[in-house]
Order: sequence, then C-alpha cells, then structure tokens
Amino acid sequence: MNEQSTQPLPKPYPFSALIGQASLRQALLLAAVDPGIGGVLVSGPRGTAKSTAARSLAELLPDGRFVTLPLGASEERLIGTLDLNEVLRGGAVRFSPGLLAQAHNGVLYVDEVNLLADALVDAVLDAAASGVNVVERDGVSHSHEARFVLIGTMNPEEGELRPQLLDRFGLMVELDNCFDPEVRQQIVKARLAFDSDSEAFRQSFAREQAELSHQLRVARETLGRLAFDDEVHADVSARCIEAAVDGLRADLVMLRAARALAALEQAETVTTRHVERVAQAVLLHRRRELQSQAPDGRTDDDRSRTESTQRPERGSGHQGDGKDMHSMPLSPDASQNAGEDDWGYLPPERAGMTPVKGVIALTPKKR
Repeated sequence: MNEQSTQPLPKPYPFSALIGQASLRQALLLAAVDPGIGGVLVSGPRGTAKSTAARSLAELLPDGRFVTLPLGASEERLIGTLDLNEVLRGGAVRFSPGLLAQAHNGVLYVDEVNLLADALVDAVLDAAASGVNVVERDGVSHSHEARFVLIGTMNPEEGELRPQLLDRFGLMVELDNCFDPEVRQQIVKARLAFDSDSEAFRQSFAREQAELSHQLRVARETLGRLAFDDEVHADVSARCIEAAVDGLRADLVMLRAARALAALEQAETVTTRHVERVAQAVLLHRRRELQSQAPDGRTDDDRSRTESTQRPERGSGHQGDGKDMHSMPLSPDASQNAGEDDWGYLPPERAGMTPVKGVIALTPKKR
C-alpha cells in the first residue's frame, strides 16, 4: 500500500507587509471587524495582489480558516446536503456540511466571482449578510451559523457581475496597476525576500501581525457599544441621495462600515469623518447618475416623454392648425425655431422640381 504524505500548506504572506493598496487593506479589515457588512468585492487586473491579500487576512482571524469556492462547485458542495433516508426511518436529520459551514469564523474566498453561477452567488451573499445558512429539501430544513468574511475578486476584462448581485456586496475596491517605480521596487524586493526565506520574512513582521490581530479582536468586542448620532445619519443619507442609489442597503452598509472603522481605531464615537473615509467603497458599485430636476418638479425623462407625445408626425401639421406642413412655406427663422422647440426633429424640405417640356411618346416597334 502506498502511503501518501500530506505536507502542511505554506504560511501566507503577512498582511502587515502588504505595500500600497491602502483602500483594499482598509476594506478587508472593516469586513473582518463586522462580517455583516456583506463582504468585499475586489476588481482589478492580474497581478495586483488580490488573492495574496485575501489569504493574508485569514491569518489575523481567531480560527485562521481560509476556504476557497471553486468555479466548478455544485450547490450541494457549497451549502451542504441532507440525508432524508435517515429521516424516513424515524431518525434525526443528518447534515453533511458544505463550504459555507467550513468557512465559519474564517474567510470564504471566491476568485473570478463574476464567472460563478448566479445561484451560487445568491447563496453565498445570503449567508454572508445573515450569518446563517439554511438548507431545505423536500420539506425538511436545517440551519447552521455561517459567519465568515466574504472576499470576491474579479478581472473586469473577463466580464461584469450582474447589477442585482453587485449591489449585494457590501464594499467594493477597484485596483489599478502600479506605475510608481519606487513602489514597484519595494513590492518586488519584499516578494523576493519572502520567496527566498518565508520564515525569516514572516518573523520580521511577527510583532506587527500580533498587534494587528489584537486590534481586530478588540474592535469586534467594542463594535456593539458604538452608536450613531443624528449628524452621522444625516451625512449618510445626504451621500446616498447624492449618489442616487437604489434602496437603503447603501445607507445601512455605510453606517456599519463607519462603525467598524471607529471600532478599529478604538474611537469613542462614530463621526462624519469615519463616514467620509468609507463612503467611496460603499458607493463605488452603487452610484447612479442623478437626473436633473427642473423647478416644476419634472426630471429629464419626464420632459422627454412629454415632448415626444407633443411632437407632430411626419406629413402632418401642428396640432390644431389644420394645415399640412408640406404646403407651408419654409423660412430660415422657422427652420431654426423648429430645431430649438422640437429637439431631434428635422423639418421637411422642399424637393427640387424640374419642369419637363414636351411629351415623348413610346410606340412599339413593328416586327
């Protein structure tokens, strides 16, 4: 019999040793403080340390679990399965846990989430927001805790995520390629040092890692004691209205993210300054163009619809004048005014007519 030796997984790159990508590091730490935020979606090109940062974060959590959801996973592999044969025999429900159960108190990492089946993305986002996974089959249900930090990554060149799913991610960060020569050199030197001797490299950041892990633990403990005053609520509402977001999810996420940042920094209260620093990650994937509104209360779309109903059809006169526009004389002023009053409508033009002198009679040729 051949014995297969299982080697331990290599230790990840230290989170405190990450260089640059301040917005990514902040978003991941906020989700670690309050997983109820709904996870972090990281969009960026290849080689921008998306997966490295996700693996590094897991080490800071109490259990240090890091679970990867592969693209080819089935729904049962994700949420778990129920053994109904045992129930039919009069026994208790036998549940086989899936990846959501394994990721409890850890990190669930979904690479290329934009290529994942919508049903799986729905299940992941439901569990990330509620902290509970519910499995139902033929009238039998089972639920268990599934409190994890969701991190989804995607390359925009490979397709976008549906808006319905995009909105359900709590925070979003867009990464760009680094074109600063000094920063690039620092990143490359650090990576080469880690690859050369990972243990020595990790040991050099052991103190920073311990302090950061302690900071996360304290922030989780003090999170529930921080409240929001009216000034913070007003600031959040104003930002979400200005961004023309759909629904109220952005308001709730922004408040939770601001509170998580205050807890992470061990602040006594949540302030508008905390709101300002998390607003970009909350609104990046939710912002819509706000339609301009006239003093009469009508938006651009309202005015456009009204003008289209009042616009005359081709070949007909204006309403109530009883005249055909083709029979009306055209003047330069009328042509100019038509363009101002009826945007997009081209007034009729006279067609040039050449008089024909004489008549040519066609007679059949004689055979």
